[in-house]
Amino acid sequence: MPKMKTNRGAAKRFKRNGSGGFKRKQSFRSHILTKKSTKRKRQLRSPLGVADCDTAMVKRMLPYS
Repeated sequence: MPKMKTNRGAAKRFKRNGSGGFKRKQSFRSHILTKKSTKRKRQLRSPLGVADCDTAMVKRMLPYS
């Protein structure tokens, strides 16, 4: 049986956390930052968890995480 392939795009975007879920970065933080307030940019720094409805799909894309 051949090895399963990891989706490389997903591997760069999601990390497994200790409780078995996944964490992800927030969007709207890459460019056009001058018009966004400092508070908004600071709050976008913190990672979020992947929603429960999407966790199964992320697990499928990252079989060895």
